[in-house]
Amino acid sequence: MFNKRSAQPERIDIGDYTLEEYERFLVEIAFINRYFGDRRALRRSLFAEIERERPRHFSVLDVGCGSGELLRSIASFARTSGRDARLSGIDLNAISSGNALAASSGHSEISIVRGDALRLPYADGSFDYAISSLFFHHLADEQIPRALSEMARVARRGVFVIDLHRHWLAYVFYKLFCSAFRISPLVRHDGSLSIRKGFKPADPVFLSNGNFSARRVFPFRLVFAQTINGR
Repeated sequence: MFNKRSAQPERIDIGDYTLEEYERFLVEIAFINRYFGDRRALRRSLFAEIERERPRHFSVLDVGCGSGELLRSIASFARTSGRDARLSGIDLNAISSGNALAASSGHSEISIVRGDALRLPYADGSFDYAISSLFFHHLADEQIPRALSEMARVARRGVFVIDLHRHWLAYVFYKLFCSAFRISPLVRHDGSLSIRKGFKPADPVFLSNGNFSARRVFPFRLVFAQTINGR
């Protein structure tokens, strides 16, 4: 089950949900991601890179931004570290992009647009960094090189892709977590399938497309990182 990525589409990707289910999905996914890896992965990748480079100003594009949770985390990091940030998020789902815009209304440095990750509506080098979290496992293998190419095209300094480690322990742990916290059926189904659609540290779909390095982040997250122009 875990040797190869599952090609089965998630319910969220084929529109098999009600508006109420999707709104609960966004709340529960934000809760899960907040406490189980995304912020930690962000600290050990993007934030660590910014601390090394020490820029006073930086810009970030979040591809497949969902609820915009990571953009708000980056905004908080920038403010507490005394930096100016220009932060943009893009998501194809109208509900997600609308919710992200509303939730980020108190952050003037954040802008949200609806758009396609495979055809980013930005000029070359528009941002210092392009990031993506828990979006790439929704893509088919043949779509990933195009999405990576687009992120590298709009980024001047680097690309960071955070996603799930395809591992049987992650699968078992997630099942137990959902039972303990009474997670909704949509998130139970799609979350379990997401792990089966995740990646391995030496996954050739990343390592052969732009010389990405891979790093494991507890629990069961992978960060694929690419430095651009030798920086």
